[in-house]
Amino acid sequence: MTISAHSGRALDEITVEAARAGQLSLDDIRISRETLLHQADAAERSGSAQLAMNLRRAAEMTALPAAEMLAAYEALRPNRSTFDELQELAQRLDSHQAHACAQLVREAATAYQRRGLLR
Repeated sequence: MTISAHSGRALDEITVEAARAGQLSLDDIRISRETLLHQADAAERSGSAQLAMNLRRAAEMTALPAAEMLAAYEALRPNRSTFDELQELAQRLDSHQAHACAQLVREAATAYQRRGLLR
């Protein structure tokens, strides 16, 4: 497997010199979905199922716009959202094909409701 940035640029092209010359974009320093999925497979093979799932969710998040990802993090903080708002977030994540992330939000909504951590 060839490791590449989110932009598709090869890892050996991402250098300090390229950064100093202004030749890199934000997507050049973001990890790619494929690299995260490769890491998830390696974690699973080594017996780290939870790490593998976290890496798979991270891979899903690479398809999200930055604003959507930050809004999701904010919404998941205790006492920041209602149960319905978290359900809506899960639906938005599903619409971005981020199904594992959506499932995590649904589980969080239920746990927050049970523990009194909803707004």
